[in-house]
Amino acid sequence: MSMIGKTPEPSTACPSSPAYAASAKVQPRGVKGRYRSLKWWASALLLAYWHLAPFIRWDRGPGAPSQAILADMAGRRGYFFSIEIWPQEVYFLTGLLFMAAIALFLMTSLVGRVWCGFLCWQTVYTDLFVAVERLVIGERNQRIAFERAPLSAGKLAKKAVVNALWLAIAGACGIGFTLYFGDAFEQLRDIFTGQASTATYGAIAVVGGLCFLLAGYAREQVCIYMCPYARFQSAMFDEHSLIISYEAWRGEARGPAPADRDFSGRGHCVDCLACVQACPTGIDIRNGNQLACIGCGLCIDACNQVMDRFKLPRGLVSYDSSANLAARGENRQGGLRLLRPRTLAYGGILALVAAVMLFRLTTRPDVDVNVLHERSPLFVQMSDGSIRNGYAYKVLNMKGEDRSFTLRLDGETGGTISVVGGASDAASAELRVPRDSVGDFRLYVTLPADKVASRKMPLVFVLSGQGREVRTETLFAGPEK
Repeated sequence: MSMIGKTPEPSTACPSSPAYAASAKVQPRGVKGRYRSLKWWASALLLAYWHLAPFIRWDRGPGAPSQAILADMAGRRGYFFSIEIWPQEVYFLTGLLFMAAIALFLMTSLVGRVWCGFLCWQTVYTDLFVAVERLVIGERNQRIAFERAPLSAGKLAKKAVVNALWLAIAGACGIGFTLYFGDAFEQLRDIFTGQASTATYGAIAVVGGLCFLLAGYAREQVCIYMCPYARFQSAMFDEHSLIISYEAWRGEARGPAPADRDFSGRGHCVDCLACVQACPTGIDIRNGNQLACIGCGLCIDACNQVMDRFKLPRGLVSYDSSANLAARGENRQGGLRLLRPRTLAYGGILALVAAVMLFRLTTRPDVDVNVLHERSPLFVQMSDGSIRNGYAYKVLNMKGEDRSFTLRLDGETGGTISVVGGASDAASAELRVPRDSVGDFRLYVTLPADKVASRKMPLVFVLSGQGREVRTETLFAGPEK
């Protein structure tokens, strides 16, 4: 029988199901222990730096910014204590980013995802936001029951308090960001008196809004789905990298705790799920290393508490390498191997880039020159037959003092220099450049006709002063010969 033109009936043999399970909000359980304490200390230090560093002062002399760490967008400069970075030195920023990437690779190959678990801003602020929920609503079971409870006035009130505290923390994060782009004391005063610029309030809204959404609502979804580091971090692991590990040889076969607390002939894992409940991303570390594990060690603290309760050895879940884990399972001697081909390669690259940047930073000139030949007209022939060319000559004075330079032409050209608004035709010219600024000069160079050998001939400017000499090569245009 033909089925053309007929709609097939749906099959009941295989009911339709979603392609993936909807993610449930993770409500981590509060724990106490070594790693929880380390996380709080790391968070305190990072937040103290974030909010207090802009207020550190650094004397750079009269008229210069006194903020130690400053991105001066109006002045087009960056300051870090005694280091001053100009726009044309953006390669220093590139070098710093490259060093940060290599340092992250080295850190990962040595101690796993310690960055994610202890130092990442997402982790720091998520911890704060969860602490707010714990303070207002209660521990894990109370928060789960609260989420499942029907909407009521009490539930709305608590949600309002939680979100208000989150907004306050997020607002402080956004304000902290803006303080790096202007004098912190003035910025703070202007922000709270309504005198700050629209750009400042916009930056606070963007940075604070992202903090509110990512740490308050996205949370573990950022680590699992949004962060690219989670996708390739395992490529930097080897058998000697320290990671969160479960001693299956000791924990299996797992099962509920025996009534007589006799663990002979069975595993030490009592299947209490304390490690899962403490995990901020909701994974079960007993299933092995996973993409979502951020290496925070909270599952270790949770498991150790259970082991202490049953008078069992700690370390069923531990921060160790897979090589040591296998060695202990076979009653062999393990140990840390920090110096390995992988770590030596990362360390060597990091040291090399750091050395190059340090050398460039300590030997960089404090004066720079840029010369641009005028295009219209390329040259002018004077009444006496001499040829004149115009140039835009810029001198960058990177020192904190006014400086005077002498400009001349290299070689026996017989030419003269004339500065618009300054000295007339002479063999040399005096150029004065204020401190920390660019001197912009328009000048003319005149050569005798018999010295202009071709349509385009090389010409070298020599700028000297205060023990420095900068030679800049350009072209001198003339008529066809």
